[in-house]
Amino acid sequence: MRSNLALLLTTVTAALACGARSTAAADPQYSAEGITIPAATADEPIRKQFSLEAAQNYLEQGALAWKRSRNCIACHTTGTYVQLRPSLSPVLGTPPQELREFLVEQVNEAHGTSIDELKKGIKPTEVAYMAHGMAEWDAHVAGKLSPETRSALSLLLKLQSADGSWGNTTCWPPFESSNYQAATVAALAIAAAPGFTRDLTPEQSQVVAKLVKYLQTQPAPHDYGRLLLLWTSNHMPKLLSTEQRQAIIEMLWSHQQPDGGWSIRTFSTPETWGGGNRAQKLRAETEFKQPPSDGHQTGLVVFVLRQANVPATDPRIQRAVQWLKSNQRQSGRWWTRSLNTDNYHFITYSGTFYPLLALYHCNAITTVSQNK
Repeated sequence: MRSNLALLLTTVTAALACGARSTAAADPQYSAEGITIPAATADEPIRKQFSLEAAQNYLEQGALAWKRSRNCIACHTTGTYVQLRPSLSPVLGTPPQELREFLVEQVNEAHGTSIDELKKGIKPTEVAYMAHGMAEWDAHVAGKLSPETRSALSLLLKLQSADGSWGNTTCWPPFESSNYQAATVAALAIAAAPGFTRDLTPEQSQVVAKLVKYLQTQPAPHDYGRLLLLWTSNHMPKLLSTEQRQAIIEMLWSHQQPDGGWSIRTFSTPETWGGGNRAQKLRAETEFKQPPSDGHQTGLVVFVLRQANVPATDPRIQRAVQWLKSNQRQSGRWWTRSLNTDNYHFITYSGTFYPLLALYHCNAITTVSQNK
């Protein structure tokens, strides 16, 4: 997501939403007053020893730089931050209060926009990320549902599409690539909010039921979508049967690479990422036939498998943990090559959050203070 819901970030217009960005290869990945994070590259040196502190610094500084320079919720950075940071409070500490204030501000701006306008383009997905971030804050920090989060979720439910999904774009995979992906974010938001589903209006209950039916009946566009479905079902136990969940788990094992990691590129054909507009770029990559393991997919798969009650002691999980601990880069991030352009590689941001979640759920990291 690249648009502020009030101003739509005039720097990024609808006319170039799916176009290529131009930047010098050496441009910083993130930059704002007082913050410069170097470009993400495949040849960035690997750290000799895993550092939780370095990873946290990369994530906190990246989100702060994006907020200062863009002031919006973007799926690949601030959207990911608000989604995932609260659940890591036991090892990273409580997120800054500024995070919640920023979310409340963004939701208030959305409330000032008409429903018809909010249903256009990617805006339903933006609201889904906001609502999920606020729900996660309540679940992991506040411990109870706040009026502000209830308001965000109520707005989210008003933006459902006729088929039960939420609107998205199709040109920036994996996040901004399908209504299916957006529907999983909406479902995670609803499921995360403490007690929210116990007090729904009849109209809201119908929306939630329609969402569940959509996820149960709409085929995932690719194996990456099936992975997101399993993640969602971890928080909505009645969404899938035991047999359906096990089938997805077996699919995930089939994608594991010899080095213990996973590659996002094996989870979809180039043509089925979003609208297929990245197919030519992906097929032209020198590693197309043998894509390397990456931080985004390895972390996400392990995180979801652990939530699905796959034991951390499973040898396949342990191989993945070893891969993660052996492939952190000097900046604190893990490398993942963008599916879109070879410029900023913003996917390394989620590709650092997911590894931390994976390691945390495998009891493979302690607190930042204990790692110093």
